Amino acid sequence: MSIGIEVEGNVGIIEMQTPPHNFLTYQLVEAIADALEAFDAGSEVRAAVLCAEGRSFCAGANFGGGPASEGGRREPAGGPSTGRLYAAAARLCAVATPFVAAVHGPAIGGGLGLAMVATLRVTCPEARFSANFAALGIHPGFGLSVTVPEVIGPSRAAEVLLTAKRYKGDEAVAIGLADRCVPADQVRDASIALAGEIAVNAPLAVRSISRTLRRGLADRVREATEHEAAEQLRLSATEDAREGMRAVNERRAGNFTFS
Repeated sequence: MSIGIEVEGNVGIIEMQTPPHNFLTYQLVEAIADALEAFDAGSEVRAAVLCAEGRSFCAGANFGGGPASEGGRREPAGGPSTGRLYAAAARLCAVATPFVAAVHGPAIGGGLGLAMVATLRVTCPEARFSANFAALGIHPGFGLSVTVPEVIGPSRAAEVLLTAKRYKGDEAVAIGLADRCVPADQVRDASIALAGEIAVNAPLAVRSISRTLRRGLADRVREATEHEAAEQLRLSATEDAREGMRAVNERRAGNFTFS
């Protein structure tokens, strides 16, 4: 299994266990969704934490050719495996159990999307938040076109999505991408403590409030990801996307040609 699950008191802890970068696959996100839905189905867990082993929280999909397909082949971003990945992302938006993302390292591309579907985010100065899709030459995915404007507003969202800038953890808090910034070695404990602040309250009320705050979010993400995936598939076929992938891998600015 690509995740570990444990419970401390009334706080459930889901740990991504594909270090060092915890690259996105639909299997990983489906496993996270299964765990959260299991928490919803029971009464023991009243709030949860999503954390990760390794250097990165989640460095996104491995765009060496797109997310791996079911048969192990590579396919372009926006292909069938992307669709399954995004369907799992919408499931994360539908859970009633509030959950905190413990972002101790890079949350890049789809990894940022994974962090943004959480209820709250705790991070550290060493973390990096980036929607790097424009630099790659493709459209943002994982519902970021919904979740980022929802959390930080349309103008800030335009800056984040169009510049592909990397934000340090304290910068992410300053613009609203994250909620608390603590020393790196305290991110997980601080996230569990924040979840604990939620879990001490009346569980039926907490779930009711959580559902209200996220009302309609899953439907909006489902609709948005259909468009995102179609645009990703279209743009993946362009020369600019090929150049973007090369440029990001080589850590240089892209030489784009509008083609």
